[in-house]
Amino acid sequence: MKKIFIDSEFITLTQFLKIEGFIGSGGEAKHFLMDNGVVLNGELENRRGKKLYNNDIVQLFDKKYLIVNET
Repeated sequence: MKKIFIDSEFITLTQFLKIEGFIGSGGEAKHFLMDNGVVLNGELENRRGKKLYNNDIVQLFDKKYLIVNET
């Protein structure tokens, strides 16, 4: 499981997708989420503004990512 370190209370799903290089801009998020299954804490998620907090687990393309708050 890959750890994604953040320095704020949360990041949005769009920010996560940009950090990991799945999309190049926020405008691509809507289409990306429509075409690809993103699972957040075991539930399918398609809201690009969904907030990701410490210890949330995102699963995408058979990889898991753990959100870790460094503050």
